[in-house]
Amino acid sequence: MKSLIQGLRPRRSRASCALLCLAALALAGCGGRGGAPAADEGASASMTVTVAKPSRQSISREVVASGSVEAWQEMSLGVELSGVRVSQVLVEVGVEVKAGQPLVLLDRRTLEVQARQAEASLAQARASLEVARAGATRGDSLLAQKLISTSDYDDLRAALIKAEAQLASAEAELESTRLRLGFATLRAPDSGIISSRTVQPGQIAQVGTEMLRLIRRGRLEWRAEVSEGDLVRISPGALVRVTGPGGEVVEGRIRAVSPGLDSKTRTALVYADLPKPGALRAGMFAEGRVRTGAAEAMVVPRQAIVFRDGFPYVFVLGKDSKVAQRRVEAGPAQGEVIEVRSGLAATDQVVVRGAGFLGDGDLVKVVAGG
Repeated sequence: MKSLIQGLRPRRSRASCALLCLAALALAGCGGRGGAPAADEGASASMTVTVAKPSRQSISREVVASGSVEAWQEMSLGVELSGVRVSQVLVEVGVEVKAGQPLVLLDRRTLEVQARQAEASLAQARASLEVARAGATRGDSLLAQKLISTSDYDDLRAALIKAEAQLASAEAELESTRLRLGFATLRAPDSGIISSRTVQPGQIAQVGTEMLRLIRRGRLEWRAEVSEGDLVRISPGALVRVTGPGGEVVEGRIRAVSPGLDSKTRTALVYADLPKPGALRAGMFAEGRVRTGAAEAMVVPRQAIVFRDGFPYVFVLGKDSKVAQRRVEAGPAQGEVIEVRSGLAATDQVVVRGAGFLGDGDLVKVVAGG
């Protein structure tokens, strides 16, 4: 047995040596293949991108503001009579009307009776005046002949004066009844569009109660609040482009700029006429761009600007093909380009295509293209 064990020992030693040699060769092979090539794989580009340098071009300076579309002047219409029944309403909301056009008719029967009574009173007053004048004329002749006393003559003159006063009162009463009769028809004070109706046939009219609302001449305007910094750049006559909720663009002109600012918000109102409002309606919310001039500015393609956490960024290409995320101050977009006011040099190369998928420090592969 002892001799058998001693015979096995050399075989185990030779097997162990063989295994050690194979392990060493395997490690050497791995080391030779996993050194520099492994580092190259870790440095592979994460994305293929295009780059561009900032350029300078003339762009329109604009102030962007939000506001509402309102009526230039909205008139509240009602009648000046109380206790008279409405007989007809001749218009509906949205109807265009002209100045002087009848809108609402009241029951005229009572007013017409009152007008005829006033006419009769006027005729009676005229007759009384004629009688008084004749008496005064006779009184002059009788007084000259001393056939009438002075007191009787004074009575005749007083009767004449009273008759003249009664005639003036009757004329005024007739004018008043005719005026009230005119009030029985509500007419448009100016041309425009009916924007509201609260009157129905059969209801009793009351003074001071609104029946209709009229957008005078159909004119709309855009009213927007702007900051004090932007206010000094806006002047009457400036061109404004208002974009409605449906994307429609309407051009207008600044009509007026508020002379004062709100002390709490440090904002002021600007008013823009919209001569052709198109699909815009009073009460709509709309964004507007007020053109304040043109100037040379640094611009980059719109794709190069990436907004993250509410701030604009660009990715600048470095010499090592890595990109650095850099925050910039961006102005309003001008077509396919956007102004960069600060944070970028003219010699920088910014990523255009693929910028939205990058992170700070990413390694990229640059290819030609827009």
